[in-house]
Amino acid sequence: MNAPLRSTEARALGAYADEAWDRRIVPALTDYIAVPAKSPMFDPDWSAHGLIDRVVADAAAWVEGRRVAGLRLEVLRLEGRTPLIFFDIPATGAAGGDTVLLYGHLDKQPEFAGWRSDLGPWQPKYEDGRLYGRGGADDGYAVYAAITAIESLDRQGLARPRCVGLIETSEESGSPDLPAYLDALRPRLGRVGLVVCLDSGAGNYDQLWLTTSLRGMVSGVLRVEVLTEGIHSGDASGLVPSSFRVLRQLLDRIEDSASGRLLPGSFHCEVPAARLAQARATAAILGDEVWRRMPWACGADGGPTLPTTTDPVEGLINRTWRPTLSVTGVDGMPALGSAGNVLRPYTSFKLSLRLPPLVDGHAASVRLKALLEDNAPYNAKVTFEPDGRAGALGATGWNAPDLSPWLETALDAASRAQFGAPLGYIGQGGTIPLMSLLQRGFPAAQMMVCGVLGPKSNAHGPNEFLHVPYGKKLTAAVAQVIAACP
Repeated sequence: MNAPLRSTEARALGAYADEAWDRRIVPALTDYIAVPAKSPMFDPDWSAHGLIDRVVADAAAWVEGRRVAGLRLEVLRLEGRTPLIFFDIPATGAAGGDTVLLYGHLDKQPEFAGWRSDLGPWQPKYEDGRLYGRGGADDGYAVYAAITAIESLDRQGLARPRCVGLIETSEESGSPDLPAYLDALRPRLGRVGLVVCLDSGAGNYDQLWLTTSLRGMVSGVLRVEVLTEGIHSGDASGLVPSSFRVLRQLLDRIEDSASGRLLPGSFHCEVPAARLAQARATAAILGDEVWRRMPWACGADGGPTLPTTTDPVEGLINRTWRPTLSVTGVDGMPALGSAGNVLRPYTSFKLSLRLPPLVDGHAASVRLKALLEDNAPYNAKVTFEPDGRAGALGATGWNAPDLSPWLETALDAASRAQFGAPLGYIGQGGTIPLMSLLQRGFPAAQMMVCGVLGPKSNAHGPNEFLHVPYGKKLTAAVAQVIAACP
């Protein structure tokens, strides 16, 4: 490990990041948010629309405009796949050793409803340190922060290892295009010693948070058909089984509706002792904010809706190491204003099954399809189609490898220097398919998985925002950790 940075050097990294965000990154992200560059799963005609190509071109131009010494940047386009930005920056000073790989993505989730009246997914607004709009925090900022972190070290003359960047554009569709690019680039990546993934979250905005695990996921459409066309409900009900009732019975095979517990044992795994210990430490930091941070609706008695548990430790484990099932979309149901007295011919639900980090995504996908389709009630036509592109295989989660002493020390030092508080550890309920891919491809690499998605930042939902002050400090922290690489 290199010698620790002096306090003056650490402060200089913070000052550089602060200025860079204000002068260059926030304006670039403002332009980025305004472009509805939806991921291919949500925009099958993405190539014809050209929006993904636009944000890639804008980001590439910004990076090249920084004129980092020795930087080589390419926009790679494998046939039939979304583009990927690859940059390669040689080591400086006496630094050598392994390569640092920095990762982010530029594709976005769709609009979603419920935005504040003065906000919108493609209407960037900077207010009280928060940059609102879709994709800024998840995670359009990553390429800009990564280059700024490298720049800040070079401007101070601090030695650093070779850095390469992978900025993909299919992450929100499950990263189906990334394996092909990894295979194509593998000879050029070299020996990767540290992966810095900037696509994760934070428990609060007061310290650096290291992601220790990510859940896997199987998503797809469950469709139940009972008729070829709708029939007057007075004529058909009582004789024709409701497609919605059949669907309810199928979901009862998967989930205990009273508790939310997933029934198939194959969807569960044992929580490692080290992760339980970290959850207890994190619960001691966050307390009731583990559940209070959610935008609860007003309940029947005038108070807020209640969480599944108010125990902070159980809450953390529930959202990171236990499987859950969510319905994220519905088809076959008319809007209320158009709902006549008709027994509907079909109902379709979009299902999202979140899996514990150690459960195989492909096996879970096969098991879920069989549980839903076999022996359908009333012999109804039941199909479960996993999402296209990568969904048919499912996405396996990720459990971080043990930290090397140098990285644990560097992360904590960076958190204390840039935030004034020690490093925090937290599992995330989301899925980043890249991490399991990289873990298999570079089994000896250390992993720094972090991000700006803190309380109420609401990625994928309405009023998504990027907490700019946190982004500034995270950028400086990344630079400080890169400087500490052995």
